Amino acid sequence: MLVTIFGTLKYNGDNMAELRYRAGNVRDPGVHKIGIIALGSHLENHGPALPIDTDAKIGAHIAFQSSLLTGAKFLGIIFPAYELDTIDHGVHVSLEVLKENVISTLNQAKEFLDIEKVVIVNAHGGNIPLMAELWDIEDRTDLSVTFNNKVISSEGPHGGSGELSMAKVLGIVNEKELENQANVDEYEEVGLHGFKQAREDDPNIEEGARDVEENGVYIDEEYGQRLFNLAINSVLLDVEKLLDF
Repeated sequence: MLVTIFGTLKYNGDNMAELRYRAGNVRDPGVHKIGIIALGSHLENHGPALPIDTDAKIGAHIAFQSSLLTGAKFLGIIFPAYELDTIDHGVHVSLEVLKENVISTLNQAKEFLDIEKVVIVNAHGGNIPLMAELWDIEDRTDLSVTFNNKVISSEGPHGGSGELSMAKVLGIVNEKELENQANVDEYEEVGLHGFKQAREDDPNIEEGARDVEENGVYIDEEYGQRLFNLAINSVLLDVEKLLDF
């Protein structure tokens, strides 16, 4: 019956293997049709206390933990990232290049892993414009795609206390540089302090910049874990919705 519902995989010519989709700790074998993939940024400054691939590591952690808890397929991470022209704090690609890479990656996952639905876990605010392209991504992959942006809406300013606290959970923060992290005159990317046009264009960016300028930054590991729990639970809910869809 499992072969009828989920198909089979072919190995070594004519040898066919019937996969045990109910094996292991899997609540619903339907999750094997769902993939979870991270989307972050690998090459951008986050102040002296955080590595340049902070967003990628945060997104990958959320996606991986969500896959462990649901049984959905962990698809890894998208390599490129997009950013607004008014925010120059790293190396990014155009939105079109990012979209084409996402489409190519998801098509490979569909071909080799037999998935029908995907949750994209986004951990980089610059990628948000990709949401407007989901219709094209779905059309060109024939996949149902959910874009999860929960960690971005929860973590606060770029390079601020939220990211620092999550980085503490992951063990990637240099706490010796915490005092320097709040020096926004030297590290203009923290809170996006130095990007005046972006601040004028977006009230949320302006609010984040002012928060860092006025209140500084801190590290709280419990806070970081709460942010991760919030983001992971949001992905779990997305998976539940896809199972019912």
